[in-house]
Amino acid sequence: MKKGLLTLVFGLSSLFLSAQTLLKGVVTSTTGENIIGANIVLLGTYDGTSSDLNGEFNFSTTETGKQVLQITYIGCDTLSLPVELRGQPLEFKFKLKETVNELNAVTIVSGVFEASDTKKSVVLKSVDIALTAGAVADITGAMLTLPGTTRNPETGQLLVRGGAAYETRTLMDGLYVQNAYNSTTANMPARNRFSPFLFKGMMFSSGGYSAEYGQALSSALILNTTDVVGQNTTGIQLLSVGGGLSQQKRWENSSLSVSGTYSNLSPYFKLIKQNFDWKQAPTSGNAELSFKTKTSQTGIFKFYATGSSNGFNMNVAIAGDESQKMPLKLSGENLYTNASYRDIVFKDWTLFVGSAYSWNRDKIRQNFDLNTLQQSAQTRFSLSHSLSEQVKLKFGAEHIWSLFDEKYTEGQTFTTLHPDNYLAAFAETDLSFNDKWLARVGIRAEHSSLLHKGNVAPRLSTAYILRKGEQIALSFGQFYQTPEHTQMRRSTAVGFEQADHYILTYQKQAEGYVFRVEGYYKKYHNLLKTTGELPNNTGYGYARGVDLFWRDSKSIKNGDYYISYSFLDTERNYRDFPVQAMPYFAAKHNAAIVYKHWIHKLSTMLSATYAFQSGRPYNDPNTTQFNGSRTPVYQDLSVTVSYITNIKDNFTVLYLAANNVPGFRQVSGYRFSNTPDASGQYLGSPIVPPAKRFIFLGLIMTIGEKFEKNQGNNDDI
Repeated sequence: MKKGLLTLVFGLSSLFLSAQTLLKGVVTSTTGENIIGANIVLLGTYDGTSSDLNGEFNFSTTETGKQVLQITYIGCDTLSLPVELRGQPLEFKFKLKETVNELNAVTIVSGVFEASDTKKSVVLKSVDIALTAGAVADITGAMLTLPGTTRNPETGQLLVRGGAAYETRTLMDGLYVQNAYNSTTANMPARNRFSPFLFKGMMFSSGGYSAEYGQALSSALILNTTDVVGQNTTGIQLLSVGGGLSQQKRWENSSLSVSGTYSNLSPYFKLIKQNFDWKQAPTSGNAELSFKTKTSQTGIFKFYATGSSNGFNMNVAIAGDESQKMPLKLSGENLYTNASYRDIVFKDWTLFVGSAYSWNRDKIRQNFDLNTLQQSAQTRFSLSHSLSEQVKLKFGAEHIWSLFDEKYTEGQTFTTLHPDNYLAAFAETDLSFNDKWLARVGIRAEHSSLLHKGNVAPRLSTAYILRKGEQIALSFGQFYQTPEHTQMRRSTAVGFEQADHYILTYQKQAEGYVFRVEGYYKKYHNLLKTTGELPNNTGYGYARGVDLFWRDSKSIKNGDYYISYSFLDTERNYRDFPVQAMPYFAAKHNAAIVYKHWIHKLSTMLSATYAFQSGRPYNDPNTTQFNGSRTPVYQDLSVTVSYITNIKDNFTVLYLAANNVPGFRQVSGYRFSNTPDASGQYLGSPIVPPAKRFIFLGLIMTIGEKFEKNQGNNDDI
């Protein structure tokens, strides 16, 4: 119902476009043995496959011109071969050399789930994010099916291992995304701003992440955009909530994509009953531009820009009295740009330089006026170099200028103005002791001009292979973050908040199967307390638990499923908490089952997701225990159907998504009146979604392209 819905069906079309060039061949070892399950891909695209039982492979692509074909396999050197695609079949014979010091043979897995289109040993693929039922192409919605996360339907944001939403940071090509979600208000779910089809890889770190990144107490969501991709296409989207246009132009070494979308939920709300009293249904508009060019055989420059606006107007029920309402109006505007350059310099050093700029303005009107302007400008560089087969070094630095400018008016005006210059530097070394044992040692130093304070944060991770496809890993790290600006309105004379992570992971992986269990302990220090006259860093807390993950993409022909479960025990005393207690955004038990199935004869993709979550805490003023009450359990069963066909020889995708099909009652908490009634009771109102169900229907047509019936296969899911 927002930009992500409009880009979803357009992105799906890229998975099935008609073939132009056939690539086939065989992959063997240097001793002549067939290699089963080697990964063969065209870099920067979704095109590729895996070698079969005979080491053979074949796939078709619509790419043209000069490309790079990459072959990877665990325990072997990666092979990259320049190819030129002209529409004629190409045949290859590859021999992969085994290497005992290849870092891919043993990898740091503690706290990390990775989605990638170019790595063999990843847990998910990028397309998994797009096709997860219930997410409707929202990156965050898909991540919430992974272990370690907690669903907060009233916010739509990513919460990890007992951490609040602000404790997770999103990065795009290594650069900070200031406002990762669209503008919204309390108890109205938001969506991630970006389409999953922008990215060739996504790394979700639920803790213990690299010293390369900072300013996140709990988690980092690291998004890496595709390289030069695609061909000349024009896309038209006709959707139940709006529409869009897109144009993509491809040259030999460059590509340019532009798109625009618009959504208006008014017609939809007239058909589907809503729980909210809308005066003006949500509307949004978005424009996007992406340019990429290969500067050399090893270098690439990327530029991305997006601008959007959204808003709504509604009557909000007063807490405890649904018959009394007050108006609430929101308007939001956002601009984000990102530019980066990567190349090999000085023969064997990898250089990365990048910059990003964010601008976001939100206006909220109720019985008050709240105007919030946020800006940030970042520059960043890093250098990495393999000193030997056993030692790899990476170091870098970044500067972020940011401004938080808030004006609150209710009779009189209160202004909060927070300018900050944040400086950070890091160094990290990968040490390969042998073919089974790898360690990563890092350190990060930071300073904030707003807080007038700095910190030094050590990080350590190590992994050991027990046997083929089976390893254990251990991570420790200290992580710091500047407190939220809204909690420092009265004073900025505070320090960084801190969390210490301890993570132990066991993972077993075979062709088509992944099993993973992870235990963790997180200790919070110096959290902000706001119960005194001025805020201070006397808050504290902990989070501990166990995460389980199982994936099977082999047992069911053309089927793929995974199961995740998390147990969480967490308490904290921060902000206005009178005592240490489990926070309202946490749940003790979380589980999800995700299934995808490709029906070849019908050219149809089916996907279903079931999610369960135990009750979350809320504070009932009619009881004596703080946060002692619990919401009902949360359940959701969502399905999607994607049908691929041609309309007048033009490639077409029909997409249907339905969330919460059984109509489970989903309560995220309760709002209570500020004063008791005549009997001394505080009346409460449940916090529920805007509607019991959400149904979305879309059609995308790519003019000039044609779907070939034999194109879809199990690799597409």
